[in-house]
Amino acid sequence: MIIVAIDEIDFNKASDILDKLDSKKCMVKIGSVSFNSIGREIISYASKKGFDIFLDLKLHDIPNTVHKSIEGLISLPIKMLTIHTSGGKDMIRAAMEAVSGNDIKIFGVTVLTSLSNDDTNEIFKRTTSEQVNAMLDMAESAGIDGVVCSPHELELVSKRESLLSITPGIRLQNSKDDQKRVMTPKEAIDLGADYLVIGRPITSATNIKQSLNDIYQSIQ
Repeated sequence: MIIVAIDEIDFNKASDILDKLDSKKCMVKIGSVSFNSIGREIISYASKKGFDIFLDLKLHDIPNTVHKSIEGLISLPIKMLTIHTSGGKDMIRAAMEAVSGNDIKIFGVTVLTSLSNDDTNEIFKRTTSEQVNAMLDMAESAGIDGVVCSPHELELVSKRESLLSITPGIRLQNSKDDQKRVMTPKEAIDLGADYLVIGRPITSATNIKQSLNDIYQSIQ
């Protein structure tokens, strides 16, 4: 499943992108950029257009605060929500308790796709793979629905049958930006990705509708 990332600070720009997408071919991701600037209005608009919504706020705080934050969000028409697995088991469990009885899945971010091995060695004193595995251990033991990981760690996730995967860092061939651990849509699907987050290759394309369709066809 393709998830198109909407990262606009202006409602008109965000809604224009939504108008050009096909809800039968993708979900949409509303992250902190759009949510913090536009708020619930963009979620309501996307829902009215028929899109399933992934709210990507990457919550990371003490368990009680995360629990209350999610309680304030579950009335929204969302299907998935993110936290940081590095918040620990108690925080993960608090998040899962907050959505109990609701049809909302919680996904834990393992390691941001902008981080290289040098970065994770500096921050966590571990390689990227070692840090992702540690976060997967925690995610599994806490009973989370799934994780967010780069395509390069999908094989680690596929060994954990209880976890779904959301995979950012999806790029077309020869694209260059701030993402470091990237892969094409077809490569990620072949490695077992459940959801592909794709932003700029679609939303910055000259023809948004055609770009989505081309990527959709490439992974069928």
